[in-house]
Amino acid sequence: MAYSLPLLLTDDPPAALCLNSPAAAAEAELVSQLQQGSEAAFRILVERYQDRIYRTVLSLLRSPEEAEDVAQEVFVEVHQTIGRFRGEAALSTWLYRLATSRALKQLRRAQAKKRFAYFTSLLGFGNEVLHDLPTHEHPLALLEGQQQLGLLLDHLARLPDQQKVAFTLRHEQELSYEEIAAVLATTVPAVESLLYRARKTLRYHLQPHFRHG
Repeated sequence: MAYSLPLLLTDDPPAALCLNSPAAAAEAELVSQLQQGSEAAFRILVERYQDRIYRTVLSLLRSPEEAEDVAQEVFVEVHQTIGRFRGEAALSTWLYRLATSRALKQLRRAQAKKRFAYFTSLLGFGNEVLHDLPTHEHPLALLEGQQQLGLLLDHLARLPDQQKVAFTLRHEQELSYEEIAAVLATTVPAVESLLYRARKTLRYHLQPHFRHG
């Protein structure tokens, strides 16, 4: 989806989760086939979710190469651990949980490497300081309003992890509040609070650019 910046910064009411029994039954059948080792079922899973998982990870990492690697790792993990999936959450919820968890771990590793390189360079060990992630690598930054979108992505990257994930799942993947709560293993009111704080912070930093842009 294309971000509409003023709309994203406006608080919205929680969307009701629409339970679709035929879809749930189809998902249960897909899980059953996956757990039986069906490669055809795994191909269906990848085709159905690979774009969503990639875009979610990309919104957090902002590096297409890293996002592609992490997305592949997610599906490898699914292939290896599907036997332990018990259906306590929707399959999509589990996938988003794996994806966001791996993306956040990758961010922490990158930040730790940057800190280590910085301090070792101060000690004269000859290490080069790693540069920040590119500002405008996200494909959405090529759309209209590139400068404002770049600012949004910059400030989104600085949010606390839970706020960043909630905002990404809501506006990149259009998940309902209930679905986000399931991914984050929290409650709908907690998701409301995360999104409220994320929007408040982003609004504070971006509102001047809307007024003067």
